[in-house]
Amino acid sequence: MQAKSARARARTAVAVAGLLALAVPLAGCSSTGGKRAEEERARAAAGGRAAVDTPRWTFAMVTHSGEGDTFWDIVRSGAEQAAVKDNIEFLYSHDEEAGQQAELVQARIDQDVDGLVVSLAKPDAMEAVVRRAVEAGIPVVTVNSGQDLSKGFGALAHIGQDETTAGRAVGEELNERGRTKAVCVLHEQGNIGHEERCDGVRETFDGTVENLYVEGTDMPSVQSSLEAELQADTAVDAVVALGAPFAATAVRAADQAGSDAEIATFDLNPAVVAGLRDGGIAFAVDQQPYLQGYQAVDLLWLYRYNATMLGGGQPVLTGPQILTREDADALAEYTARGTR
Repeated sequence: MQAKSARARARTAVAVAGLLALAVPLAGCSSTGGKRAEEERARAAAGGRAAVDTPRWTFAMVTHSGEGDTFWDIVRSGAEQAAVKDNIEFLYSHDEEAGQQAELVQARIDQDVDGLVVSLAKPDAMEAVVRRAVEAGIPVVTVNSGQDLSKGFGALAHIGQDETTAGRAVGEELNERGRTKAVCVLHEQGNIGHEERCDGVRETFDGTVENLYVEGTDMPSVQSSLEAELQADTAVDAVVALGAPFAATAVRAADQAGSDAEIATFDLNPAVVAGLRDGGIAFAVDQQPYLQGYQAVDLLWLYRYNATMLGGGQPVLTGPQILTREDADALAEYTARGTR
């Protein structure tokens, strides 16, 4: 995939998102609060009623998100909005510890929910419980991570970004920018999607790529580790962060190290858009998390209601899109309201 065509698709996606904003009121996002409060909030945002008169099914989403993860707040917001539209009772739970995530999935199986959405960042811990859900007759859609393993586990479909393809797009963009040596900052060890991203960069980048493993739950440590790396190797002229919260940290680390390395990141938030505007961040890769949540719930509803499937058994891709300074003004509206 060429970066320029990706950039064009990004601008198209921004325009489409604007049209959707006119047609669909948006639910707020929160990582706390009771089930009834969540439903009332989402229902109020949708005008107080579901868009369909169909059975009141219950769908659950269980992710590997940690506390306060803004990326997963966006995924959840999209899922909540689709649930209101489809007359679905939506249950959300998460744990960054793989064993605990598996237990949460088992709890939803025990509740006999009508559909499950599960992320597979650490698939070894999730395989058995996903198979149990399928054996219990619960349709499963995987989201965000685990694309290559989803079908083998028995899931109906996978919705998300192809991480290797996204990494390749980053490598191509770095080539266009004349970069020669990159550091790929992995903030969650064991996350297969993160490894795939860095491997994808390595496949297409004409320069060299080094992986830097950091403790993502300790941001000062992330900054000091990256700062030390940039001071030790002045040949590094690009830093690739794998999540929006780490982009600003990478900018600070480069400043403190006296490095001219360009900063690139996966995912968006308001700070990343501001960084694109002021040039502190060279480019970002968007996988459209709102769309991942929305489509996962909608796909399950379509399957339960009409035995309808998107993608013909292939992954339903929501990214990647390379976004640069020229896209920042249009993106600001959507990041501010929590949908990009």
